[in-house]
Amino acid sequence: MSNEFILNAEMRSDLGKGSSRRLRRLENRVPCVLYGTEKEPTSISLLAKELTKVLENEAFYSHVLTLVIDGNEEQVVLKDLQRHPAKGHAVHADFLRIDTTHKINMHVPLHFINEDVCHGAKMQGGSISHQMTDVEISCLAKDLPEYFEIDMTDVQAGTVLHLSDITLPEGVEIPELAHGDDHNHPIVTIIIPRGESADDDEATEEAPAAE
Repeated sequence: MSNEFILNAEMRSDLGKGSSRRLRRLENRVPCVLYGTEKEPTSISLLAKELTKVLENEAFYSHVLTLVIDGNEEQVVLKDLQRHPAKGHAVHADFLRIDTTHKINMHVPLHFINEDVCHGAKMQGGSISHQMTDVEISCLAKDLPEYFEIDMTDVQAGTVLHLSDITLPEGVEIPELAHGDDHNHPIVTIIIPRGESADDDEATEEAPAAE
């Protein structure tokens, strides 16, 4: 992946809700927790403006990140983000340490491309309905994809694409599919207009002219 995210973090020892509020209001920093790889959880903080900036980039949510803490680098992924219910800014974040030998579970965005030329919508009058915007995958950190592309060009009206239709790179799995066919959930559907079928346009062309 081409994007690289490096964030400078500070250790924090003053814990609790009161200290977190002071951290946000007086220092403009966001309290965070770093955990994983059998190490003790570490309480840290990030500058609010730096975190806000990287959160605007979709790749940040499904990318291996670098946290620099007291000069030491930690390879991590974002595992949880809490936002202010009214204002929407980040108020807390959890980061998971990673290593090269253990798989991680992450949610990766789905990018539906060529919807403007989708056959089922453009030629057959169907409407595109998204059932999912991201999918949970399992892989080693080195194999973590930034997103999946779903090409809609040739998708016909009445078609339902499922999790199993996603092309996965080597080393990447969708855990949900291991639970059986009932878990092969739909990700996008081309809905046929009411009262029509996908074959109506072909049937009309074949109909004989009235005498």
